[in-house]
Amino acid sequence: MTDFVIEIKDISLMLKKEEILSHISMSLKRGMIYGILGRNGSGKTMLMKCICGFIPVTQGEIIVEGKKVGKDIDFPDSIRFILETPGFIPYYSGYKNLKILADINRIAGKKEIEEALHIVDLFDAAKLPVRKYSLGMRQRLGLAQVIMERPNILLLDEPMNGLDKEGVLKMRNYLLELKKQGKTILLASHSVEDIRQLCDATYELEHGRII
Repeated sequence: MTDFVIEIKDISLMLKKEEILSHISMSLKRGMIYGILGRNGSGKTMLMKCICGFIPVTQGEIIVEGKKVGKDIDFPDSIRFILETPGFIPYYSGYKNLKILADINRIAGKKEIEEALHIVDLFDAAKLPVRKYSLGMRQRLGLAQVIMERPNILLLDEPMNGLDKEGVLKMRNYLLELKKQGKTILLASHSVEDIRQLCDATYELEHGRII
């Protein structure tokens, strides 16, 4: 049995005759934080979408907890993700947004939602409509959405966007605590400092290739 929770084996992705990802291989172990560093357009988000099963790869294979994405499973149920800016219903409260999402999978209940809101320091703002949230608060609500179902694997695309200095420090602490719990985290960022402080190993992408 492999030690890796995610294995990416020589994947490439072509869209409209354009090569988006080229011969990428990665192996991610449990209880570690991995960084993907790269500029906008480098392929970070597309790679995460492929791991989640949203976009089928042109070649190679992605294996999540021993199952091939697109063959054994369409969407790995052990993964939760923040891809780009989280979208919520603006006129509903933070709590109601999470409740609607929790009711889809029926994994998280009131207790898990409230625990997640406490972890991201939004419990006191949970009754406010999301339209009154700052961008940083929406990012933290997105993280609450991810962690309330207690997944084994988290894919986070630029989770620090819109956070002030204090918010960035809190987010880093949340992620390190999740690592202690044995979660595997793949963090895409353009911030060298976030990668340096958080990640056990880092991959740098440029024009869809690991450099």
